[in-house]
Amino acid sequence: MAPRHGAVEPPVGDKPRNYDQMAGSRRLLRRLIEVAAIPLEPQERLDRVVRMIATDMVAEVCSVYAQRAGDLLELFATEGLAPGAVHRVRMRVGEGLVGSIAATGQVVNTADAQSHPNFRYFPETGEEIYHSFLGVPLLRSGRVTGVLTVQNRAPRHYSDDEVEALEVIGTVLAEMFASGGLVDPKVYGYIAGLRRESYRLEGTRLVEGVAIGRAWLHEPQIVINRLIAENVGTELNRLDLAVTRFRASMDELVERPDLGSGEHRDVFEALRMFAHDPGWVRRIRETVETGLSAEAAVRRVQEETRLKLGHVADPYIRERLQDLDDLANRLLRQLTGQALHHDPSDLPAETILIARNLSAADLIEYDRSRIKGIVLEEGSRTAHVTIVARALDIPMLGRVDGAMAAADPGDLLAIDGDHGHLFLRPTEDVEQAFLSSIMIRQERRRILETQRSLPSVTLDRVSISLSLNAAFLIDLAHLDESGADGIGLFRTELTFMNRSRYPDLPAQTDYYRSIMEKAGDLPILFRTLDVGSDKQLPYWRTPTEENPAMGWRAIRMMLDRPIVLREQLRALLRAANGRPLCVMFPMVTEVAEFEAARALVDRELDRLDRDGLPRPERLQVGVMMEVPALFWQLPAILRRVDFVSLGSNDLFQFLYASDRGNPQLTDRYDVLSPSLLSFIRDLVERCRAAGVRLSVCGEMASRPLEAMALIGLGVRHLSVTAADLAPVKAMLRSVEIGPLHDYLTTLLELSDHSLRGRLQAYALDHGIVLPPGVYRP
Repeated sequence: MAPRHGAVEPPVGDKPRNYDQMAGSRRLLRRLIEVAAIPLEPQERLDRVVRMIATDMVAEVCSVYAQRAGDLLELFATEGLAPGAVHRVRMRVGEGLVGSIAATGQVVNTADAQSHPNFRYFPETGEEIYHSFLGVPLLRSGRVTGVLTVQNRAPRHYSDDEVEALEVIGTVLAEMFASGGLVDPKVYGYIAGLRRESYRLEGTRLVEGVAIGRAWLHEPQIVINRLIAENVGTELNRLDLAVTRFRASMDELVERPDLGSGEHRDVFEALRMFAHDPGWVRRIRETVETGLSAEAAVRRVQEETRLKLGHVADPYIRERLQDLDDLANRLLRQLTGQALHHDPSDLPAETILIARNLSAADLIEYDRSRIKGIVLEEGSRTAHVTIVARALDIPMLGRVDGAMAAADPGDLLAIDGDHGHLFLRPTEDVEQAFLSSIMIRQERRRILETQRSLPSVTLDRVSISLSLNAAFLIDLAHLDESGADGIGLFRTELTFMNRSRYPDLPAQTDYYRSIMEKAGDLPILFRTLDVGSDKQLPYWRTPTEENPAMGWRAIRMMLDRPIVLREQLRALLRAANGRPLCVMFPMVTEVAEFEAARALVDRELDRLDRDGLPRPERLQVGVMMEVPALFWQLPAILRRVDFVSLGSNDLFQFLYASDRGNPQLTDRYDVLSPSLLSFIRDLVERCRAAGVRLSVCGEMASRPLEAMALIGLGVRHLSVTAADLAPVKAMLRSVEIGPLHDYLTTLLELSDHSLRGRLQAYALDHGIVLPPGVYRP
């Protein structure tokens, strides 16, 4: 049998299940592309498209629905339904069969639409005479942007081949929608990212501040011009060649000498490992065989993967989705002839970086002096990229749904990180308001910076120790100039997280030695490995948990894997090489856990002696107060530790049974509530009575208003982010602790939801320096 329509006949063993069906689909796809090239008005072109699909699939109805603002689906074209229903019939996402497809991204195939539980009747369409219904989602950027349906009067289930054919057609229509070929963006403002007017998107504030700049997409949308396989064999050859070059480029990238030997190389090594996964390439090859071009096949597999995994809560799986997205985009660049490697050095000045997600290593790759703000479609307050962005003082928003599809490269954007707003293409008055706010903040920051070298002493001469939170060597680059008393929290887990494989003893020892050398004579408090929950290691598979924040993590995991903890302790002790050393265990719930961990320290000290290596000049071992249960064992734990560090982030979520990663609970509870402040006051008094140093190293310490409450309760050691050190110091140098303590004591018995408003008023009345309007609950 001769090849059909110019396609190469595949070998017998590789022949698709229904080759004739696929050949017919390719014929229809070519006709769609031809229609797209004809100079027609967008609506006329779309009308022709639905007629062609209906004819080719022998369907009495073919309809296209597009998603508009407000989660509404609108009928944009139809062949078979009442013409007057076009642009009049609208439904919400989740409403009716079409709405359920948009909500779930799943195909609906039923022989009797009206008996389906999700059916809703729209009398203006005249669809009551049609029984069979098949609908598929139009996917773009991991989101459903529309729905394509066919209907017939006779009750029947559409075959698998028909379903697949309609899905392939949907892939092409989604690309045509995104290019503006099927809708007029001047008339329909919110279709597949086409709208161009000024508007606002809501998000979650991750790092406070305001910024204005031009959009730069971390992974820019790649426009696909070739959608149809004129010759399947040729497309498979193109794909194989592109994959070979793509893998070679990944190998070259990993071997670049300028990558050094740190976290960046580990990130790229992990990507190289995924690039050589045969299963991923096999799925793309199978999709090419349905009639799509190689690049369209890559895009379809990418969108399907996003849809399947995009809502999975497991952080390990979500990180793998980010890796697969990166690979797909790199392969698409290879196929479309674009530069494969995204060069961060090309970043223009005054940039707002937009990404679906971002790793700390990704951010470090960029010239941070050019980044004015960051917008993420995902992200969380506790992600390590958030920690790095806060340390670099870069305003950042997270959970800004649809940001990548809505913004084009070069668009003017304004970030309000204080309230969680993103303004796309702001009007002139909004732009001027942001520029004015930025100037005021810069002047204020300049004034605050002059206080860095001044002592951390209150008006009534009470000394407060201010240290920095750190996680990377870059955090220590300007430690001497910061005016900090040392590092009050070094998060060792972030170094583990940014590697593709477990760091062995020499690697850990070298790294910790570098940190200590950078710090010089300033003290560093190392927190041992705190992984689990939302902090997963790419080379460890941990079990799925119903509630990972309260599950197998931190010291619990390390005591179950004592070899890992012992190796880290051994590396820290060897890196110290006789210098003072402070070690802290995270998430200690009971005294027995601390004793077990401390016993491992003692065993490693004995090992130092056997190896003839010097012990630390002074070794201090402490715990993080994060789990409320430990509070009721204070007498026993305080006899055994050298210090206690209060981790406000986890303590807050455990005390209130409030998931700090849940955006619906972001503002539900406040750290400045009477209950939490009473807890801290009692902890302060009991640590003071036992002669044990208490510090606060969580996010609470980095916010000037919250820090004011802490020192008013008696806390004398704070560990803050580098960007917040100057504002916190300015606050404490302008406060008198005696009256503040007396005032706070009168508030703790109140039934208020929060004492925030009262404390803000107190600060205003007493001339205490606080950033205006920035630090909210």
